[in-house]
Amino acid sequence: MSSARPAYWLRARRALAATDPTLAGIISAHPRVALASRGDAFVTLARSIVGQQISVKAADAVWGRFCTTCTDLTPRSVLRRRATTLRACGLSDRKVEYIRDLAAHFVSGRVDPARFPEQDDEQIIEELTDIRGIGRWTAEMFLIFNLLRPNVLPLDDLGLLRAVSIHYFDGEPVAGRESRERVLDLGRRWAPWRSVATWYLWRSLDPVPVEY
Repeated sequence: MSSARPAYWLRARRALAATDPTLAGIISAHPRVALASRGDAFVTLARSIVGQQISVKAADAVWGRFCTTCTDLTPRSVLRRRATTLRACGLSDRKVEYIRDLAAHFVSGRVDPARFPEQDDEQIIEELTDIRGIGRWTAEMFLIFNLLRPNVLPLDDLGLLRAVSIHYFDGEPVAGRESRERVLDLGRRWAPWRSVATWYLWRSLDPVPVEY
């Protein structure tokens, strides 16, 4: 599959480095990596459901069997498969329900990728979290990694909170509403490039980029 760096990436890097010395150091340490989008909306979300609460290795194995069973990875194709067939891929009963609900949302048009360019982040989050098994964090990861939205601050992401603790709060754990408010306040200086700031803070913990 092809991947593409966001058109705004270099502009965002320069803006963040100019306003935040901590990020400037992290950005300079990772000069040749960037956020990239891979896959279509349905496949990205289906894979996120498959991977919930299991190891990466187990998720890859289940996803491989799922792709073999559903050779045409479209919502209509998935809906045509029996629940027993999907369970045979290694999916739990609950995940079968989640993936079928995801497919039904796409088939009915309740979620329509063609509308995404016209919708703001919160509208898309609201649509996606109407799907069983998809919470706000998953929706925010979709905005960042699939739609390449530039200004997402995922306050429930443990990696982001850990990096903020290390780089901005002298290792003080980020927990509770008051701490989250501090992260939100910190994020205001990164707007309108909060996704980019988050991505570089992830790199400070793990230099190898993750792609969804």
